[in-house]
Amino acid sequence: MTLIIADTTCGLPRDLLEKRGIPLIPQIVVFDQNSFHDDKEMDTATFLKKLKESKTLPKTAAPEPPQYYPFFKAAQENGESVIVVAPTAKASGTVRSAETAAQEFPKANIRVVDTQTISCNLGSLVLLADDMAKAGESADEIVAKLNDMIPRGRIYFLVDTLEYLAKGGRIGGAKRLVAELLEIKPILQVKNGQVEAFEQQRTKKRALARLTDVAVEQCPGGEAAHLCVIQVEAEREAEAFAADLKSKINVSQIPIYELPPAIVVHAGPRTMGVGFFV
Repeated sequence: MTLIIADTTCGLPRDLLEKRGIPLIPQIVVFDQNSFHDDKEMDTATFLKKLKESKTLPKTAAPEPPQYYPFFKAAQENGESVIVVAPTAKASGTVRSAETAAQEFPKANIRVVDTQTISCNLGSLVLLADDMAKAGESADEIVAKLNDMIPRGRIYFLVDTLEYLAKGGRIGGAKRLVAELLEIKPILQVKNGQVEAFEQQRTKKRALARLTDVAVEQCPGGEAAHLCVIQVEAEREAEAFAADLKSKINVSQIPIYELPPAIVVHAGPRTMGVGFFV
């Protein structure tokens, strides 16, 4: 048997992971000198409230290696395999933390997979890996499948404001001011494991329409596409967006996932996007 381990950057609902028996390792959010694990100590709603009240951008940190110890120890004792399905190493230290933890259990069969993605696509890979593990497929087969899927992932998202990208040093203050005066709404993408600009549109309405067009153009449809929508403080818009996509792309369902604090800290409130595999 192979145990799949996720972390909170996957954005999957906690109750779904608990039902499946997938351990969820928390990221760390730091406001001033106070640290919180973003699972039961700091959910997205609580985080957003503190974020809006804070004059400075909070920091995030990867899970501490000891968070993995109980699961790695049990696997070593039981002769089982473990696969940590981790967010991109270019944006998170989770891969490094899991690898550091694995060194304490040299007899255990532990694989740490850098998925080169985050959010809903990471969640899709977690669920896929868990389905394969429960079907009795080996750790080698699961890792091979993940490595096949990784380069085919696409995530595009629209931020409502450039405020948080500016606070985080991702863009300059002058650029933010000009963009907001001109009502420019950037569409961003996760590419090669990091967030990059895709294109920009005038007005949010046009940006959302373009986001739809991109998904329709690129997503092949079918359940293997693992099409999903992400949002934070944009539930109604996300539901309408998902319904529109479903009418244009051949998929039976499109799950909508809430962005976790470790991602919202950079994207900000009212972010919305789409993820799939080609």
